[in-house]
Amino acid sequence: MAYVGVGSNLGDRESTLRQALELLDSEPGIRVVAVSSLRETDPVGYEDQPPFLNGACAVETWLAPHELLSRLLAIEARLGRTRDGVPRYGPRTCDLDLLLYGQETLEEPDLVVPHPRLSERRFALEPLAELDPDLALPDGRRVRDLLARLE
Repeated sequence: MAYVGVGSNLGDRESTLRQALELLDSEPGIRVVAVSSLRETDPVGYEDQPPFLNGACAVETWLAPHELLSRLLAIEARLGRTRDGVPRYGPRTCDLDLLLYGQETLEEPDLVVPHPRLSERRFALEPLAELDPDLALPDGRRVRDLLARLE
């Protein structure tokens, strides 16, 4: 099971995220099996922007992590995400982050799994805990314990 964080803070955020989930589920080799509720969150890192709508989904896939990431980036682009001229952590129509890929760990220049800032981000941990209250990272830390430390 892989877990994907979803977020948006431009345009019709909820509609964009629903469309992103539909596009993801329609991709060959990917099946969305659960979706968390969406929650409004304050921006992190670059604060001079509108609030986000964030959630997560669980997907079953036979795709390798890099291929899954490639599909996520293509969906973002299809939904109007641009990276040129936008500050890091700046406003975006659609943000799809590969948070976890089973119990695998990867540390490569273009992909780090689990997501490198997952343990610091309530907006990612909350929906993961909602999807699976017993979910653990590859190092054994449970998502709910990480979330409790942020409170």
